[in-house]
Parts: sequence; C-alpha cells; structure tokens
Amino acid sequence: MFAVSTLLRKPLARLAAILALIGLAACDVAPGAMTGGGGSVARGGVVAVALLVPHGTANAQEAQLARDLESAARLAVADLAGVEIDLRVYGTAGQPAQAQQAALNAAADGAQIIIGPLHAESANAVAVAMAQRNINVLAFSNNPTIAGGNLFVLGQTFRNTADRLAAFATSQGKSRILAVYSENVAGRLGLEAITQAVQAQGGTLAGSVSYDFSQDGVVNAVPVIRSTAETNAADAIFLTANSAGALPLFSQMLPEAGLGPDRVQYIGLARWDTPRQTLDLPGLQGSWFALPDPGRAAAFESRFRAANGNSPHPIAGLAYDGIAAVGALTKAGRGLTRGDLTQAAGFQGVSGVFRLRPDGTNERGLAVATITDKRVQILSPAPQGFGGAGF
Repeated sequence: MFAVSTLLRKPLARLAAILALIGLAACDVAPGAMTGGGGSVARGGVVAVALLVPHGTANAQEAQLARDLESAARLAVADLAGVEIDLRVYGTAGQPAQAQQAALNAAADGAQIIIGPLHAESANAVAVAMAQRNINVLAFSNNPTIAGGNLFVLGQTFRNTADRLAAFATSQGKSRILAVYSENVAGRLGLEAITQAVQAQGGTLAGSVSYDFSQDGVVNAVPVIRSTAETNAADAIFLTANSAGALPLFSQMLPEAGLGPDRVQYIGLARWDTPRQTLDLPGLQGSWFALPDPGRAAAFESRFRAANGNSPHPIAGLAYDGIAAVGALTKAGRGLTRGDLTQAAGFQGVSGVFRLRPDGTNERGLAVATITDKRVQILSPAPQGFGGAGF
C-alpha cells in the first residue's frame, strides 16, 4: 500500500472516490507499516478525544451534517457509564488544510485520538500530520484507498457489503454472478469489491458489463447484459447502481429485455430502500440488498430525534460509533493503539456490531433484505457479534 514512515500516501488522484456521502465503498487494501499510537488509558481515567467535523463550511447540507455528527458524538458521551470523555470539537470547514490544522491544534491540546474528519482528502491530510505523533484517526469516510497505518475509515465499505451479499447468494444456490457497473471511479471500485467477494465466497463471476454513466449508456448496456447473462448462464446480476443513478432505468429495461427477476436474481451493492419510492419499482420486487440492523438503527434515530428535534443524517451514527469504541476500550482498561482498536470481537454501534480491521477498513454486521409487495423484508438478520469476548 504505502510506507507510512515516509509520510507519503496514495496520490490525490485516487481520492476522487470520496464516497462518504453516498453510502458505498470498495475493495480491501494492504495494512500500513506503522503500528499506530494512542498509548494506554488507565481504567476510569479521562480520555481526551478530538472530534473533527465540517463546521464553518459554506455548504448548507454539510453544515447540517456537521451539527448531526457533533450531536451524535455528545449523545454517545452521555451514554457512557464509568468512563469520562473530554470531547473537544474542531471545525474543518470541509477543507483539507483546515482539517490538518485542526488536528494539529487538537494534538497540542492533548488529544489521544481523533474522530473525523468527513472527506477522504481531509482524512488523509490529518492522518499524515498525526502519524509522527502516534495518534490514530477514525475518519467518517468509507473510502478504502486512504485506509491503513494510523488511519481507519468508519463508513460501510463496498467490500463489506459485497461479502455479505455474495455469501448469502451462494448459500441460496445463486453462484454464477454477473457484475454490472458504472464506468466511473465508484463503479470500478464496486466491480473490484464484487469480484473479490464472489471469489472469496466460492462463487463464479459470470462476466462483467460496464455502462457509461448516462441514460444512453444504460440503454446501450441492456442488450449486452442480456447476451452476457445468457452466454455465461448467470443466475444473479450484482449491480452497483443506486436509486439516484441508473437503478430505476435498469429495473424497467432489464425485465422488458426478457431478463426480469423471474429469470435472474437482482442484487444491489447500494441501499435499495432509499428513498422510499424505490420500493415501488416493479422490477425490484424480490431483489436483495444489505443494510445495518434495522431495529438498532431505528432506535438510534428515535433517540436522536427526541434529543435534537430532527432526524439524524444517515452517517451521523458514525460519530457515535467512534465514541462508543473509545469508551469500550477505556472501560476495559485498554489503550487506543492499532492493536486495541482492531481487537477481533469488535464493538457495539448504533446500527449493530462493527470492528476495525488491521488494513484500516472495517467490517459491519449487516442484514440481508428483499422487497416484497413494496415493503422491506429481512431475509437474514444482522449478526449480533463476531465471537469472542466483546465490549
């Protein structure tokens, strides 16, 4: 991946895949060379945590997200029993240079760990600045191309989603899977995740078809998808498309081309239950997709709304999860080193169990859902743990 000791990371061109706000991510990367810091934390001691959020941004939606992230973090601090967190909030304005300066200020103020920032490029800048100081960074991004060394991403990744769905598909006898992906950065990262997941779960990649990210691109891809599926005897189609992109058009045109859900299983790398109108699409009835534990996610949303008067942004819970992990380790008398953060049993977050991996990515316990009569139905519930003595 890269040698953290040289303070060099991947070229910023790779950071074009800043996916944190679209709920998707991608493939695994190799672990970084540095062991990371954090030091030991005495049981019952005060832990200094810096929260970096885009306060000061000119973007109204991002400003609201910043408020939601801070509110979720404060809710997590209030929930901790037997642990005292000194939470200090630093604004980044959504800019890498300001994020890095905020991190330097936080380190000077005694921060033992940094939670945030939001964007991949900002997270990269912060992690580089904190590497020499042995301070780990839990960023809100889900972009795996920046992960490793002292930088962890908290957002749900493409590979995590693809693994869960590929495992479920093969268990249901759907083992010849055709990948359909958009010809852009996110689509190519999605293809890589699907390919790796299908192979890891013992399935067969029955070809892949790309499409230009446009209406004409989708229209032109449909006959190619049908031909490839028939030639390679595909029994499932794994799409990277989401509701804001090509999904509505595919859900109409693939059945019209004779490749409907009665002939092949549709699988989605994205959440196909948002927005709510997506559930009404006839072509998606019976499709499969993954989502966090819906019961726990709903409970967090209810508590957040009661405390703040608004529903949380979809990724606001990541701030809660970061605080929860720090609190669990501190309560157990553990430190905040990479070894502590990546303990195998993981942590309990607002949307279910999760754990940080040595390569800087994460694994989240996900449920598999389908759409039946325009409603979400859980086919396989989210796991409640990863085994071992969890926190």
